[in-house]
Amino acid sequence: MSISVGDSAPSFTLPSTGGGEASLSDYAGKPLVLVFYPGDDTPVCTKQLNSYNDDLSQFEALDAQVVAISAQSVESHEKFALKHGFRFPLLADTDKVVAAAYGTLGPLGFPRRSVFIVDREGIVRYVHRAIAGLTFRPVGELVDVLLGLPR
Repeated sequence: MSISVGDSAPSFTLPSTGGGEASLSDYAGKPLVLVFYPGDDTPVCTKQLNSYNDDLSQFEALDAQVVAISAQSVESHEKFALKHGFRFPLLADTDKVVAAAYGTLGPLGFPRRSVFIVDREGIVRYVHRAIAGLTFRPVGELVDVLLGLPR
């Protein structure tokens, strides 16, 4: 399955850092930046999530929530988040069901670095799936997309 711009975002409920769970419906009414990343404490993922965390105020100024998802456990996410001071939730998709629903798994089931922007109504407005996970979408590009969403 592959989600495209204009599709309804697939719903999900996953264990989250900070205790409890997070669901797509928790963010209804505000833009959501969904970041699928391959792994905790890997060089590019660390750089990517730190850049989003460093510029979180730019997302917050647009009432947008950043949520990052990968296949590691909540325990792994908690250590990663604490080490780097992430101020957005990291969700544990250990069985990769959500990654599959969003079409972010590569040919051998490995997660591909991907970003989706979901609008206030739950419609996907931006999709980027990396072929090689060596780069990531910069904050400025994501903010530009958010600026273009209906208010």
